[in-house]
Amino acid sequence: MGLKMAKKIISLSLDEEAYKKYKEICDRNGWILSKQIENFMIKETKRNGVKKW
Repeated sequence: MGLKMAKKIISLSLDEEAYKKYKEICDRNGWILSKQIENFMIKETKRNGVKKW
């Protein structure tokens, strides 16, 4: 069994219209918005040379 990573609650300041439009896409596709942001962060971290994931 792997270790479960702790979750961190954050606050974001986003353009309201961009947020609404992306949230609609997430809702239509059954995506969880926070997971989309997490996946983006992991991808960008790897792309910038961080190897450990």
